[in-house]
Amino acid sequence: MAEVKVPELAESITEGTIASWLKQKGDRVEQGENILELETDKVNVEVISEEAGVITELKAEEGDTVEVGQVIAIVDENGEGGGSSDSASEESKSDESKAEESKSDEGKSDKSEEKPAEDKKEEEPAKEKASESQDDDNERIVATPSARRMAREKGIDLSDINASDPRGLVRSQDVDNHSKQPAKEEAPKKEAPKAQSSGTPEKPVVREKLSRRRKTIAKRLLEVSQNTAMLTTFNEVDMTNLMELRKRKKEQFQERHDGTRLGFMSFFTKASVAALRKYPAVNAEIDGDDLILKQFFDIGVAVSTEEGLVVPVVRDAERKTFADIESDIATLAKKAQDKKLGLDDMSGGSFTITNGGVFGSLMSTPIINGTQAAILGMHTIQKRPVAVDDDKMENRPMMYIALSYDHRVIDGKEAVGFLKTIKDLVENPEDLLLEG
Repeated sequence: MAEVKVPELAESITEGTIASWLKQKGDRVEQGENILELETDKVNVEVISEEAGVITELKAEEGDTVEVGQVIAIVDENGEGGGSSDSASEESKSDESKAEESKSDEGKSDKSEEKPAEDKKEEEPAKEKASESQDDDNERIVATPSARRMAREKGIDLSDINASDPRGLVRSQDVDNHSKQPAKEEAPKKEAPKAQSSGTPEKPVVREKLSRRRKTIAKRLLEVSQNTAMLTTFNEVDMTNLMELRKRKKEQFQERHDGTRLGFMSFFTKASVAALRKYPAVNAEIDGDDLILKQFFDIGVAVSTEEGLVVPVVRDAERKTFADIESDIATLAKKAQDKKLGLDDMSGGSFTITNGGVFGSLMSTPIINGTQAAILGMHTIQKRPVAVDDDKMENRPMMYIALSYDHRVIDGKEAVGFLKTIKDLVENPEDLLLEG
């Protein structure tokens, strides 16, 4: 027998939630074949079987939270695929027990002189009907086998239990916590219908459980806002020169670099690296009583997905060409949309860029990513009248940029200087060639 355990995920991740079993009990698996999908705080991870064989036991259900190193399945190397022998034996046993029960019922009907038995027969149908109706209700509730067993032993209706799991799965600890609650807490449930007695119809709503990732995003954003002295400063960039340069060179760039498109992100990434070198505190973080000044430039690029915002990282951006950066960003964005990002793709960033402009955002105050000290926000390009000199106005393509920063690490002077450096380099893109 071989045990399937939750693998080591990442230094900061100790547990995950079983999103779905790709294999079921009795299924045959090959060595290295995926058997389940595990949802973590950052990405979904597919867990493989280290041995070939037949799955004889699943030790956790979909929706269960499992820890690193926990045994979640058993694989029999000598087993054969198909139906489970255990389930077949259980079915045969149940058939035999039903046959024995029918025989005993016939024997009892012949012995009509035993009055106590007749009294019991009259009581049993009522109990069976009540228990059957309760079992039907309980079957509709998603719960682990141990939770169902404990609920039956304690005489608790599963529908009365508030599940702690975001998917609504009832576990044994939920049943235990419910049994410890005082009976008076059930009073509000009886008073609920009074709200409709006023004649005002109840408005339609849809209640959904937060996914594990959405809960993690909410938790971390709240932690950042509570544990940092976050402040945002703004500037605006005249995109005229950059847009003209891109227009002249984009076809030649694409042909020369195997179809890689020349976008704005590579310019802002290069400008950020130059500004981080000039203002190293922006590339730092606080660790207890220490300030960690990072000597590397791993730039996170925020990508929006259906499940929430993810921030894959462009490694060693200072060493890469414009084409390398554009290619990395395109690859990471595609992996994010296809849910193929790995933990290595998202860990260890030193600074983050987010572009709300792709959705039409004119101005925003981005929230710092994790333990980083700052984040740069790009916005939509909009033509506005700009004073070119004392006597002349022109319509120019302008972009607002924002820097949200931790004021405990970065002073206002440094934040303003950082944005001014970004502005100067983007407005004069040839200077970025000297920086890169």
